[in-house]
Amino acid sequence: MNSTPAGEIRDIKLSDALSERYLSYALSTIMARSLPDVRDGLKPVHRRLLYAMRQLRLDPNTGFKKSARVVGDVIGKFHPHGDQAIYDALVRLAQDFSLRFPLIDGQGNFGNVDGDNAAAMRYTEARLTEVAAALLDGIDADAVDFRPTYDGEAEEPVVLPAAFPNLLANGAQGIAVGMATSIPPHNVGELCDALLHLIKAPNATFDKLVDLVPGPDFPTGGILVEARESIVDSYKTGRGSFRLRARWEAEKIKGGSYQIVVTEIPFQVQKSRLIEKIAELLLAKKLAMLADIRDESTEEIRLVLEPKSRNVDPEVLMESLFRQTDLETRVGLNMNVLDADNTPRVMNLREALRAFLDHRHEVLKRTTRFRLAKIEHRLEVLDGYLIAYLNIDEVIRIIREEDDPKARMMKRWKLSDVQAEAILNMRLRALRKLEEISIREEHAALSKEQKDLKQLLRNEKRRWTVIGEQVKEIRDQFGAKTEIGARRTEIGAPPSEVVIPLEAVVEREPVTVLCSAKGWVRSLKGHQEDVSDAKYKEGDRERFAVHAQTTDKLLVFATNGRFYTLGVDKLPGGRGFGEPLRLMMGLPNDQDIVGLQVHEPGRRLLVASADGRGFIVPEDEVVAQTKNGKQVLNLAEGVEAAVCRPVSGDHVAVVGENRKLIIFPLDELPEMTRGRGVIMQKYKDGGLSDAKTFTLADGLTWSSGAGRTRTESDLVAWVGKRAQAGRLPPTGFSRANKFG
Repeated sequence: MNSTPAGEIRDIKLSDALSERYLSYALSTIMARSLPDVRDGLKPVHRRLLYAMRQLRLDPNTGFKKSARVVGDVIGKFHPHGDQAIYDALVRLAQDFSLRFPLIDGQGNFGNVDGDNAAAMRYTEARLTEVAAALLDGIDADAVDFRPTYDGEAEEPVVLPAAFPNLLANGAQGIAVGMATSIPPHNVGELCDALLHLIKAPNATFDKLVDLVPGPDFPTGGILVEARESIVDSYKTGRGSFRLRARWEAEKIKGGSYQIVVTEIPFQVQKSRLIEKIAELLLAKKLAMLADIRDESTEEIRLVLEPKSRNVDPEVLMESLFRQTDLETRVGLNMNVLDADNTPRVMNLREALRAFLDHRHEVLKRTTRFRLAKIEHRLEVLDGYLIAYLNIDEVIRIIREEDDPKARMMKRWKLSDVQAEAILNMRLRALRKLEEISIREEHAALSKEQKDLKQLLRNEKRRWTVIGEQVKEIRDQFGAKTEIGARRTEIGAPPSEVVIPLEAVVEREPVTVLCSAKGWVRSLKGHQEDVSDAKYKEGDRERFAVHAQTTDKLLVFATNGRFYTLGVDKLPGGRGFGEPLRLMMGLPNDQDIVGLQVHEPGRRLLVASADGRGFIVPEDEVVAQTKNGKQVLNLAEGVEAAVCRPVSGDHVAVVGENRKLIIFPLDELPEMTRGRGVIMQKYKDGGLSDAKTFTLADGLTWSSGAGRTRTESDLVAWVGKRAQAGRLPPTGFSRANKFG
C-alpha cells in the first residue's frame, strides 16, 4: 500500500529552530503589538479601533454606539485577539486621566483615577473625538497605504494620515522582546510651535526646542521639578526621566493651625493606592509629623493631610512624603519607536518632530495627486458634456436610431469611453440651458484648481507653507487658547535641598536594645533599668543592653575590625527572642560582635585587637554608608578585634588574658581613622582581654557581678608607660578579666 507524505520533513538543529522562531516572535511583538509608529503614534490595536469606528460612522457629531459593537467589529475584521484586551485598549483611549487628548468619547463608566475598572462593554458607549477625526482626516484620499487584513477579505491602513502630532501629544507605553518604549504626553500647542520652528529651521538646536517644549504636560497636572539641563539632555538623547510632584497648598484652619491639601497627583498614580501607602506608613510610625490623611475628593482631587502640630514646617512634612510616597514620581523617557521604514530605534525630540513633518509632507503629496486624478476625471466628463450640448440634436438622434450609440458617438466626436458613458447616463433634466452654464463654470473652476495643484506638486517651498498652515489649524483647534489645550503641568524649579530630621520620618520613642551573647537583637519599649527578667533562647544570655531612641543609629563593631550601622527603628520588637543581628547587618557567619552602642556625633572611640594593638578613632569617621560596613581596625592574620569603647577620661586601663593590668595616659594613644594602631600591652602568652578609658582621679571601676561595682583609687602601682607588661590587678578584680 502506497502512502503519500503529508509534507516535507527536514532535519534541523533544535537551537536553530528555536532561534528562528523566537526571532519571528520578537519581531512580531515589536512591530505588531508593543511599539508605536512615529508617524501617527499608534500601535496596531489602537489604529484598528479608530478605523473600525470610522467605518461604523461614529464621528464626533453623530450618536454613540455600544462598545461591544465596536469590539466585535474590530475582532471580526481586523484584530483576531481576545475581546477584553481590545476593550481595555478602547477604555484607555477614552480616559481623560490616561490620555492628554482622548481619542474616544466615552459614555458610561470608563474607570477613574482611583484605579476602579470600567463597566462591561455591553453597558458603555463610544464614538470618536475631534482629535481622532484629525488623525483619520484624508484616509479616503489615498493619503496612506493599505494592506490586507488577517483573513484577506478587506484592507486596513498601515498608518493613519495623522494631522495631529499624536505620538508626543498623548505619549505611549510598551514593552516588547528586548526593548521598551516610554513617552510622556506633551502640550499640543507647544508641539505645534516646535513644528513650525522646525519647518523654518530644520537643524534647530535642542535648547531652542526646549524653549518651545519645556517638558511633558500630563493629563493629571502636577509640577515638573526637573532641572532644565536634564530635560535638554533627555530630549537630546531620547532617553531620560522627569521628576514630577503633586500640587499642594497649606490651608489655614481655626485655632491658628493648618492642613495641607493635595489637588493634583502625579501621572498614572492610583489615588486609592497612594492613600493606602500613606496610611501604612502612618501605622508603621514612619511619618512622625503627620497625624492623619482624609480623602475629600469629588470630581476634583482633594486629599487632606493633617500635621501633628502647628509647629511642623509644611515644607519639611511634604518633603518627607515626597521621599517616601508616590506624591513624587519619576516618569521615564525612552523614545523607542518604529520609523517610516518599520525599523525600531530610539529617536530624539527633533527626529520625532521631523518624522511627523515628513509624514505630513508625504500625505500632502499623495492627497494632492489623488485630488488631481479626480479633477482630471471630472474634467474629462465635463468636456464630454460640453460636446453633447454643442451637438444635442445629433446626440439625441444617435441614441434613438443607432444600434450601438456609444461606439457611434465615440467615432463621431472622438470621445473617450468615460465621456461616452457619461453622456449616455445623462438625465433629460440636465439638457436645460442653465445646466450647461453651471457645467462651464465648474469646468473653469476645476481647471484653475488643477493648475494650482500641479504648481503645488512642483514647488516644495509652497508645500511646506501649506503644512505650516495645517499645523496652525491644529494649534488653533487644540492649542493653549482652547479649554482642552491649556497646559496642566506646571514647569517648576528644581526644589532646594530641604534637610529632613529623622524625627520627621520616624517617631521618636525611648527603647532598650538587647543583644544576646549569640547575637540575637530586639528592642523593648521604654528605658528599662532592670532587664534581668528578659528571656533568651536556651543556652543564650544577655550581652549588651543599650538605652536608645527610635530615631538613633546603632554602631556595631565586629571581630573583623569593621563598623556597621543600623537604624534602631529597623530592629524587631520585644516579643520573642528577636532576630540574628548578623543577618540584619550582613555579617559573615564566622564573625562575632565586639561592641554595640548608640551613635553620638563628635564622640571618640577606643578600638583594640586581641594582640594588644589599638588607637583612638573619631566616631563620625566610622559611620558606614554601605551594607558592607567600614574597615577601621586593620588586623594581622589570625587576629580578631577585641574592644570597642567610648573614650572618656585621661587614662587607659588594659588587662590581658594573663591577668596583668597596665594603666597609662590617654595621650600616649594616637588618634587615627584607620590602621593597626600601636602596642598597648606586651604579652608573652595570650593576648588582650579588655581595655577602657577613665579619669585617674576618680579611680578605676569594674563590675563585680550581680549588678555591683567596685572602685580602686590607689592605682600608683599599675600606672606606667604604654606597651609595658603590667602587673597583677588589685585584689577583688573581676574573675572574668573584664571591666564590665
